Amino acid sequence: MIFFSREWLLDSTPANRRQAVWGRRYRLWLSLRRHPLAMAGLAVIILMLLLAAFAPWLTPYHPGAQQLEQRLAAPSAAHWLGTDELGRDVWTRIIYGGRTTLGMVIAVVALTAPLGLLIGCVAGYAGGFVDKALMRLTDIFLAFPRLILALAFVAALKPGIESAILAISLTAWPPYARLARAETLQFRRSDFIAASRLTGAAPLRIIVRHIMPLCVPSLVVRVTLDMSSIIITAASLGFLGMGAQPPSPEWGTMIATARRFLFSEWWVPLMPCIAIFLTSLAFNFLGDGLRDVLDPKER
Repeated sequence: MIFFSREWLLDSTPANRRQAVWGRRYRLWLSLRRHPLAMAGLAVIILMLLLAAFAPWLTPYHPGAQQLEQRLAAPSAAHWLGTDELGRDVWTRIIYGGRTTLGMVIAVVALTAPLGLLIGCVAGYAGGFVDKALMRLTDIFLAFPRLILALAFVAALKPGIESAILAISLTAWPPYARLARAETLQFRRSDFIAASRLTGAAPLRIIVRHIMPLCVPSLVVRVTLDMSSIIITAASLGFLGMGAQPPSPEWGTMIATARRFLFSEWWVPLMPCIAIFLTSLAFNFLGDGLRDVLDPKER
């Protein structure tokens, strides 16, 4: 369409707000394209998401189908990544496991990012007792290692995917709250915030409509960089038997059940390790690129 042509997007004198917004997004995309590692990470992430989304059409096997006569078979044309101790196709279980692991990660981010953003913005804007109370609560959660605290929450609940998502969410929001508070402290004395107060805007409206959108770019960078640690935490809970339960095809659970074959049938535990490594590395690469693009100090 003519409205989304390159000339329209790069026009230095936008005619309306929509053109200005889309022009800025397009310039950010052009800046991101200049980071080869970030683009490589984005490509791997998209590939993983597509594999997880179209898993039923990418393999003729069911992730739970057992073929005991084919147990621990080496990689071949019939089984690209071999089979496990029950004759289940490893490739099938990895792409189905991507649904579980990446689904858990997306659910955690959907819960923690808005929560941390809201708490940090409220603390930074309100100040005083509210700020101190919310930050001391944040410090309590930050004082414990994330995996240990997640294990405690899951043990208090019940091992499973839902409990793992809730446990990781309860331990992952404090860094986002800290970041949002630091950003809010820079904005709350700004002229446009004072102008909003003079027009009679309520504090909650100022936080939601004016301050939170300004904190989103920094939060996006931090969330992207934290994706790898969330993936590793989710896989660790599965490995320790506190996350997804067998026979669910989850990467951490697959490693746990196959670790005894590491020095013999190495492909069984190694393939889910590679999936975790590649996905975590891809998010780190993408996060580094987004930091360079979105952070004005890095330009």
